[in-house]
Amino acid sequence: MARPRAPAAALVVGLGSPDRGDDAVGGHVARAVAAATNRRVAVLEHEDPTDLIELWSGHDRVVVVDATCSGAAPGTVVVLEAGAEQGLLPTDAWARTGRGGTHAFGLAAAVELARVLGRLPARLTVVGVEAVSFEPGAPLSRAVADTVPDAVDAVLGALQATAGAVAHGGRGADVPR
Repeated sequence: MARPRAPAAALVVGLGSPDRGDDAVGGHVARAVAAATNRRVAVLEHEDPTDLIELWSGHDRVVVVDATCSGAAPGTVVVLEAGAEQGLLPTDAWARTGRGGTHAFGLAAAVELARVLGRLPARLTVVGVEAVSFEPGAPLSRAVADTVPDAVDAVLGALQATAGAVAHGGRGADVPR
């Protein structure tokens, strides 16, 4: 008889389409984070932000990684604390992440809907990577690929506050170059 596994202390979601250029950055970061963390961190790659509220249900600590379109320099990493413990965000809080993201119903909409419904995780960190290319079938642009280690470090740093969640951190994970 198998022993039940302990629930994950945290959830990391790499959001984006794996075959649309820089939109795949969330998945690249998620895979590197999975290689750098222990089993107390659940790591998922997911394309559609419309069901994030269900994905993060039951988790108090969540980190979501997504491509952003805010007009910043390609590869810029932005970290936004958006959880229920943060309280209401100012009106311009999402401006630096490109409020709609790369999706019609974006990450910002999912977060704010979850806040209204009382289903926002206590601690939610959004790690955004400024994208430049969304061509179907294209790889990550050089600017975004070069920034993946920084995004991984941002995720691991956010997880460090979750006791026992990270086995080891830093740039030891396999990332695209």
